[in-house]
Amino acid sequence: MQLWLRVLAASICVGCLSVAGAEANISQSGPTPCPQAAKDWPGEGVVRVFGWMQQNRESFWKQRERKQGAWVLAGDSLLGNWKTSERDLAPTPTANRAIGGDVSRGLLFRFREDVLDLNPRGIVVLIGGNDLSALQNTDQTARNIDRMLQAIRAKEQSLPVILCTLPPRNSDKAPIKQSELTRLNASIRELAQKYDNVELLDLFPLFATADGQPQLQLLAADRLHIGPEGYEVLGRALKAKIESLPGRSG
Repeated sequence: MQLWLRVLAASICVGCLSVAGAEANISQSGPTPCPQAAKDWPGEGVVRVFGWMQQNRESFWKQRERKQGAWVLAGDSLLGNWKTSERDLAPTPTANRAIGGDVSRGLLFRFREDVLDLNPRGIVVLIGGNDLSALQNTDQTARNIDRMLQAIRAKEQSLPVILCTLPPRNSDKAPIKQSELTRLNASIRELAQKYDNVELLDLFPLFATADGQPQLQLLAADRLHIGPEGYEVLGRALKAKIESLPGRSG
C-alpha cells in the first residue's frame, strides 16, 4: 500500500457520481484515464492517483480476452502483491485486478472495466486499508463498497461475491485508528449479510492474536502488507470458500 499521510492529505477530496457515469467514457482501445476533477470520480472520499496505476490497468486491458470468465480479485496491494494467487487458487481460473495504493473510490471508478467486463464467474473484494490510512470516514468507504455490490447485482443478481474484512495491522508508516478498523470491518460484515449473493471471508480473526493484535509472522516486515506465510493462510481460506460454493470451483 505504501501509505504516507503527507501524500494522502493532498489527495483527499469528496464527491459523488454513479457507477453508470464512470462507464460513459469507456475507451475501446484501452482503459479509461483517471478523471482530472474530483467531481468526476464515482463514489465519495479520498482519491489517489499514482503512475503505476495506469500502467497496471493497461496490462489488465491486454489480458481482457484471456481472462474472461475467471474469478476476479479486486482490491489494493493486499491482493495485488499476491503474486502466487493464480497458482494458490488453482484449479479455479483467477484474474488478479488489485492495484497497490488503491482506495475504495478508485476501485469503484475502474470496477466496470477491470472487473465486470471480464464477465467473471465470481468476484473477491478486499478494499479499504488505504481509506483508513487517509483517515477517511468509514461510512464513506462502506458506501463505496456497497456501490460495487449493487453494480455486481445489476450485472447478474446471482453472481457470487466473497467480501473480505481487513486483517489487523500495526505500521508506523501508515498509522490508523484501530477503532476505525473495527468499525469498517463491522460495516463489511453487515454488507455481506445484506445481499444473498455475498459470502463473508472474515480475515481479521485469521490474522489476529487472541487480543486482536496482528500475528506478525503473517505480515511483511512493515507490519502493513501480507507476508509469504500470510498468503498461505489467505490462499487456503479463500480456496476453501470458493470451492464451498455449489458449482463454482474449477
